[in-house]
Amino acid sequence: MIGMGTLAGLPLLRPGVRRGRASSYDPTGGNRDWWEFAPGERRDIALLDGPGCIKHIWCTMWCESEAAFRKVTLRAWWDGEQTPSIEAPIGDFFGLGHGISRNFVSLPLQMSPQDGRGFNCWFPMPYQTGARIEVENESDKQLNLYFYVDTESYPLGTSLDELGRFHAQWRRVNPVTGWADPAVRWDDNRDAMSKAWATPNTTGDDNYVILEAAGAGHYVGCHVDIDIFRRQANDWYGEGDDMIFVDGQAWPGIHGTGTEDYFNTAFCPKQEYNAPYHGLILYEGSDEWPWGGKQTLYRYHIEDPIFFEKSIKVTIEHGHANKLTMDYASTAYWYQAEPHATFPLFPALEARLPRTR
Repeated sequence: MIGMGTLAGLPLLRPGVRRGRASSYDPTGGNRDWWEFAPGERRDIALLDGPGCIKHIWCTMWCESEAAFRKVTLRAWWDGEQTPSIEAPIGDFFGLGHGISRNFVSLPLQMSPQDGRGFNCWFPMPYQTGARIEVENESDKQLNLYFYVDTESYPLGTSLDELGRFHAQWRRVNPVTGWADPAVRWDDNRDAMSKAWATPNTTGDDNYVILEAAGAGHYVGCHVDIDIFRRQANDWYGEGDDMIFVDGQAWPGIHGTGTEDYFNTAFCPKQEYNAPYHGLILYEGSDEWPWGGKQTLYRYHIEDPIFFEKSIKVTIEHGHANKLTMDYASTAYWYQAEPHATFPLFPALEARLPRTR
């Protein structure tokens, strides 16, 4: 009943399915097609009855506060649950890191264009009895928000019990702390660097955690936002292996070969790139400091979701064996059966703001 999303599925007739929309249109017939949020205001932008499914969310926003994409929060609840299944700064939810707008096109998330700040999300979000979406403005300026929430509704009695509920969670550790000596440079002391690269990590205990969830479901990807804010010993963020532990399995779990490899690039690319399932949409390095500054990388497991029956822990090293000190943030996306584990405490405003130069 929920349908198919490819061109091959378009001829399928689906009796009883209806299209709906919650939007910010002007109900007077005028052209004030936005909602205004005062500083500190939070309100629902969609209250939906089920059974149904959100098929697309579009929004754009105007707020003169610096780093507003990190000061506005998006939350969503399914089927009357008490804690949100989506909780992230609005920019990060739509795939943007560091509060910085960028053009990019992936399959589930798209930003078009940079100047227009048109955010698009195509992840399907089913619900049985209802859904609620909330926006909170914690900036010091008025927020003008334009939005569409495009939905499908299904005939009463349709069961969506076999469909996982969509989840999105933002995390940050600022900074993750590494053990590398900043005074040791690759060009100056190759013996010391060789020893550093031989330092083992056989547990993953100190890795950065992208997602830790309990229940049954499947992980469908993330974007990770790295800020290399100080010169360090070989501060190439590559060689930080991804390690994913399913249903409590011990190390090595699902083990990768480096951060750049998990994000399906190679050798820590020094150019921006985007594709349906992976990309590097923000690169601030320079010839003098190739990997300095802010980076945003994404990997969406659309063709290869990672399934779990009891739990999942998605982690990544910050540099080989966690040797680098950097600012790490991430947004993870997954589906699971409810109830979900309570999310970690959402960081206060000051803890969400990007580093300034």
